[in-house]
Amino acid sequence: MTRAVTRDASRVVAALEHIVGAPHVRYGLGVPEADTHDESLTAGAVVPLAVVRPARTDEVCRILALAEEARLPVVARGSGTGLSGGARPVHDGIVVAFDRMDRIVDIDERDQVVVAQPGVTLGQLDDALRPHGLFYPVYPGEMSASLGGTVATNAGGMRAIRYGVTRHHVLGLELVLAGGQVVRTGGRYVKSSSGYDLTQLVVGSEGTLAFVTEVTVKLTPRPSHISTLLAPFARLEQVAEALAPIVESRVVPQVLEYIDAVAMDGIVRAADLDLGVPAEVRAATSAYLVIVLEGRDPAGIDADTELTATALGERGALDVYVLPPGAGAALIAARERAFYAAKAVGADDLVDAVVPRGRVPAFLAEAGRLAEEHGTLVSGCGHVGDGNVHLSVFQPDAAARRRFLRALFDAATRTGGAVSGEHGIGTDKQPYFLDLEDPEKLALMRRVKAAFDPFGILGPGRLLDARHGEPDGAALGTGRRAHGLLIEDPDPRTVL
Repeated sequence: MTRAVTRDASRVVAALEHIVGAPHVRYGLGVPEADTHDESLTAGAVVPLAVVRPARTDEVCRILALAEEARLPVVARGSGTGLSGGARPVHDGIVVAFDRMDRIVDIDERDQVVVAQPGVTLGQLDDALRPHGLFYPVYPGEMSASLGGTVATNAGGMRAIRYGVTRHHVLGLELVLAGGQVVRTGGRYVKSSSGYDLTQLVVGSEGTLAFVTEVTVKLTPRPSHISTLLAPFARLEQVAEALAPIVESRVVPQVLEYIDAVAMDGIVRAADLDLGVPAEVRAATSAYLVIVLEGRDPAGIDADTELTATALGERGALDVYVLPPGAGAALIAARERAFYAAKAVGADDLVDAVVPRGRVPAFLAEAGRLAEEHGTLVSGCGHVGDGNVHLSVFQPDAAARRRFLRALFDAATRTGGAVSGEHGIGTDKQPYFLDLEDPEKLALMRRVKAAFDPFGILGPGRLLDARHGEPDGAALGTGRRAHGLLIEDPDPRTVL
């Protein structure tokens, strides 16, 4: 992870320092270890040419103009909490880290929208909105995640069953294109029939089309009453059978999660929780259903809780526990940390495939069969209300793990689902995505990519980029740079 900074690379560093100031550019041995990777379990760390931290949109414009001029690959970085290698640097490229762009521009209570820079974390946003009685409901399970990062991956999370995913809340974006041009899409309005929806095209594009420098999202009134139910089931298929009366009723849960017994054991152990489930019930349980209800008044939420508990009991729950508020909040917080619990016990990979909700039991049964066939252990939990299945994969042999994952993702797509429900493709899932997706659709996506980023400098080696297997920093075009860093003018100011 170390290398000398060459004379040509020094020119690039000098140009970047001219744009943002020397304290905000790190290179060589000065690159912080945290900036060399995200939370992916399989994407190894890479030291980039430089990490630059702009504070304003005009600085991002100048950075990308420089990068396109020199054909330098550029990777966007939010908080680095992604799980698919999307923020993994490129060896000869620039990382644009957005943590200095962390200003909340405006909280508009009348229109219930907020305008913020991409480096604002979900935790910061939530704290700022609380006094206004509003909240941004996208809840991917990591409040240190940045707003820009969640836009890049179209993040979802446990609240998606009620509130949807990121794209359902983003109203407008300020974008910087690969050549440094600024484009604004959408605005503080909730509907439009005026040309192509560029906002939604960029949401979920993982930093491969443009860099987001400002986000406008709609808000919702903050719920005042919460009720958390825990229902253990003897068989996993009973969990899916219990969904129908809940989803079809007038009750709309905020959270509807399944957690298998192995995953639940790891979650409660890691968080040192006692949920009050007797040992004999735990021993008979294969999976749990966790339901969080919200309401504006105590009477309404009490009625919904009773209705839901009755439906669960009628569908075979071994018991139904209405958790005290503190225990309920602690369980949801621990569920958010399920990835770290799995990581702590040695998980080798994490799956976030999505299938139609009604086909979750069949997919999980197929996952179990494939795991046995491939000598792999899987354990999981997931947003069963929207079909998003999370599996921790324990298989240290990389080749065997790849064969298992290929078979698993194939099963998900054949079931009518997709490779990733919310974590994104990044570098980790790219081979499976390119292998299993419709070639005509991929070709269309690549034409869109070429329109936004004709020299392919944004997010190389991830999502659609077929050079996944090539060395980092492979040739990205012709002109002043084919490979390496060949900037002709020695004065960095002339290439800004």
